[in-house]
Amino acid sequence: MIATYGHGTHNDFVLVFDPLDEHSITTAQTAAICDRTNGIGADGLIRIIKRNEKWFMDYRNADGSLAEMCGNGIRVMARYLVERGHQSEGIFAIDTRDGVKHLRVPLKDDISVNMGQLSDEGESITASANGQIWNGYNISIGNPHAVVFVEDINQVGELFEAPVVRPKDSYPEGVNVEFVQIIGENEISMRVYERGSGETQSCGTGTCAVALAATIHSKRKLPATWIINPPGGRLEVSIDGHSNATLIGPAVLVKDVDISRFLIE
Repeated sequence: MIATYGHGTHNDFVLVFDPLDEHSITTAQTAAICDRTNGIGADGLIRIIKRNEKWFMDYRNADGSLAEMCGNGIRVMARYLVERGHQSEGIFAIDTRDGVKHLRVPLKDDISVNMGQLSDEGESITASANGQIWNGYNISIGNPHAVVFVEDINQVGELFEAPVVRPKDSYPEGVNVEFVQIIGENEISMRVYERGSGETQSCGTGTCAVALAATIHSKRKLPATWIINPPGGRLEVSIDGHSNATLIGPAVLVKDVDISRFLIE
């Protein structure tokens, strides 16, 4: 089976075009495909299917676990649909486990996606890694995020293991953890440890969570716009007065890849 490898700010994915929903890919197969040593290597796998005549993003993390939504992944999926001639450029919708998202997709240049409503859960949390501990915010964007602020992003250290976030009861299904340094009036540097994937070069939902947390942390009011710099590139997040976020950034298809050997039972 031929799939496609692509990325959004180097948050990378294997895309399987399966509009008739004919190919079930197991948890173990997904993990094997995404393995960076013996597989293709990716942060997640996106199966592009149709449900009720609508495009649906069946997204799984690198370990094969299901995820509600992926802001970088949905842009890469949209790029695939337009670039491969399955969808006209312009505004169209993609359904996800976190509901329908509307995107503006040109033939070239950045793609914007309405990510939906963000919510501050109003709870102080802590995250610890490498013997250090930071205070932060519990932010939801359909999936859970723990956003903590640091003085220097380089002092976080290596993130080989998941940071410990407390209270644990707030995240029964795990959590994405963002480390944030405010570097300008409307600009942020960040790193992210994604549940099910480990540290990644970028996280679309994470940048949205970071934008809301930074607005709260800096005692600003909505609407707000932030330029956010994960290791993999540059993204823009705008949050309107009703806490709805729009994410703008690039999406690139790199190459087609053969995943047949990973699908043998």
